[in-house]
Amino acid sequence: MTPHGGYLTPKQSAAERGSLRPHERFTPGPAPDRSRRRLGAALFAIAIVGGLLLNAQFFGIEIFGSKRPPAVMANAMLAGAVPAFAMLLVYLPVPSVLDRFDPEPWWCVLMAFLWGAIVATGVAGFANAFVHLHVATAYGPRAGQLAATLISAPVSEEIMKGMVVLGFFVFLRREFDGVVDGIVYAIFSALGFAAVENVSYYARAALEGQDVFASTFVLRGIVAPWGHPLYTSMTGIGIGLARESHSAALRVAGPIVGLALAIVLHATWNYVPNLGADVFLVSLLFWFAFVGVFSIIVVALVVRKGRTIRAYLRDEVLVGNMSQAELALVTSAFGSARTYFMPKGALRRKFIRATARLALCKWHTARAMKGKKRTFSIDFIAPLRAEMKRLRELIEAPP
Repeated sequence: MTPHGGYLTPKQSAAERGSLRPHERFTPGPAPDRSRRRLGAALFAIAIVGGLLLNAQFFGIEIFGSKRPPAVMANAMLAGAVPAFAMLLVYLPVPSVLDRFDPEPWWCVLMAFLWGAIVATGVAGFANAFVHLHVATAYGPRAGQLAATLISAPVSEEIMKGMVVLGFFVFLRREFDGVVDGIVYAIFSALGFAAVENVSYYARAALEGQDVFASTFVLRGIVAPWGHPLYTSMTGIGIGLARESHSAALRVAGPIVGLALAIVLHATWNYVPNLGADVFLVSLLFWFAFVGVFSIIVVALVVRKGRTIRAYLRDEVLVGNMSQAELALVTSAFGSARTYFMPKGALRRKFIRATARLALCKWHTARAMKGKKRTFSIDFIAPLRAEMKRLRELIEAPP
């Protein structure tokens, strides 16, 4: 956005770029999406409280409603919580490492994680228990178990885990740029869900003996710990495509198709063990192949995001808003990590984030203009340029 309201893309001429006045003073006003963000925060807080109440009820029923003494069941739950949450130290860094060029704010990934751990587990747990109880009453325990496992669990869990990604799309679009962000938020939500869910699985296995506990941990903690993240990533991809696209059809179809694929994958994984051990072992080969292909796709999307940021920052270098060295730092896969060994590293990391956000806002604006659409990403271009200038002055100031 120029001071006169125009917009520059990387392909415009040097003469057009030279017409910019990057040092013109800018006085920021209220955030364009302030009301939307406040509404989202209020809804999130209400959902967290509801999720806490539901989880407290379910864990209470599991401890005090068990045939075993409450003290024994409580100790088993504590024993199950240790590996369930300890393994997060291994899992949580993975999505953060993937999103190298524009890392999501810590409070955003925390929101996604808490949503999965508290809200999604609470609501899905209630839905699964409701379906199991009513189907079992009408058709028997076996039918109730199958209905909960093959229908209710995939549908309710994938809807609830994916809702936080939709929440970012609607209420926090400033922190949600496209497919990669959709995948990252989906993974954090799913990891939170899986950790809380595993507490019960590990607790029940521990009561059956060390051998059962060990096999359960190997399956859920080592062989297939990325089940929930992989399913929910389909929803994240669908919503991410809706964020990137200005096609009305894709904005509707993307999330629906992504959610449907997540549900199908989840239901398939839950169904396969019913076919016997041999079929399950063969299915693991297909599972690992699918995970491998998906990982390659994610890496390609991350590289694409880095190239997009570089393309939409070239004109910032030409007009003097940033240097070539700063461009190299911002578009480096390890730029943020390098700042920890540089003077004023915290300011440099803020500069990297503001600059990457600027590039992505310009990208969204260019796509919107091409489709003759309106996007509020354009409203953040001038404030982000002002923030870049302020951070550069702080970084370059004498210590």
